[in-house]
Amino acid sequence: MNSDPHTRSSHTRPIAGTRNAVRARVPLRLGLAGGGTDLSPYCDDFGGAVLNTTIDRYAYAFIERSTDGNVHFVAPDVGMDEAFDPQDINETVLDQAKLRLHAGVLVGISRRFSVSVEPWRITSFVDAPPGSGLGSSSALVVALVEAFVSLLQLPLGPYDVAHLAYEIERIDLGLQGGKQDQYAGTFGGMNFIEFLAQDRVVVNPLRLSSRIRNEVETSLVIAFTGVSRASADIIAEQRSGLLKVTEETMRNMHRLKQDAHDMKNALLRGEVAHMAEILNRSWEAKKNTARGISNPLIETLYGQAMADGAIGGKVSGAGGGGFMMFIVPPDRRVQVIRGLNGAGAQAGGVHLVTEGAETWLS
Repeated sequence: MNSDPHTRSSHTRPIAGTRNAVRARVPLRLGLAGGGTDLSPYCDDFGGAVLNTTIDRYAYAFIERSTDGNVHFVAPDVGMDEAFDPQDINETVLDQAKLRLHAGVLVGISRRFSVSVEPWRITSFVDAPPGSGLGSSSALVVALVEAFVSLLQLPLGPYDVAHLAYEIERIDLGLQGGKQDQYAGTFGGMNFIEFLAQDRVVVNPLRLSSRIRNEVETSLVIAFTGVSRASADIIAEQRSGLLKVTEETMRNMHRLKQDAHDMKNALLRGEVAHMAEILNRSWEAKKNTARGISNPLIETLYGQAMADGAIGGKVSGAGGGGFMMFIVPPDRRVQVIRGLNGAGAQAGGVHLVTEGAETWLS
């Protein structure tokens, strides 16, 4: 953990008075192990642990002055543009706005920091469809928060930004989910993240040699199933199992947390084949935490990839659709991608990125 939580790790703020339009981008993430253990009440009672890495797909947010005196929420990638009088930006707009993430961040920032709402045009787009399983919604919230932090010169460090994004998404807006996505996107890179009692989070960046990093990156294949899924129902069922403290759910959650530790150790040693074994084991445990995590399409694509030479795989995120990820011997990479595409997925390689949230001026 940074000793000074207000230290900015990835950018400096613009000088007051020089701002024209502020832009922000936040990388999406792949969850390698431990996903689900960042959910309350499990992480509060037992402590959660996840291993994730950010990739070369991003959520973007832009803020500039509007020309008509209204606040505009704009998302061209989903074809939405809505306008509100600045005086109407309060808690009630959270139920009126179709772009609830934009509204939630603006209301959350203005309420927490006593900010007067100006006629802003707030635009966003994401390099992945909604329900991708790459943490896109949380990355977008972080991007919106980061843009306002830069615009308003708010004294927030990366831990503060990630926690604020979590509060806005999970508490203010009541959207189901865990905590890893906000921290992954804010910090960027390959991180082992611990979720402890009393809302404490520790982000441990992993230093990899170029040899290990290149081998892992070359061994990764991701594939969009073509189905965007709503994770809320799956996460709600996982939470229900945790609240009931069913023996099976708890056993599988403990397994997922141990897999995060094991995956971290295998990664640091560069044991990619062992990482694949853990990925498969973790996938089996995850499927037992809630119904709907897997389905016939997912099982078909998994089987196709394994038949073509993949040695490990799972769904990224809550499950039910979105992206799948596979560990593949590099010499079988092309065959696996071709096979997945032939089976109806949209497959390809992916690049790992080290930078987290970034802002700049247009």
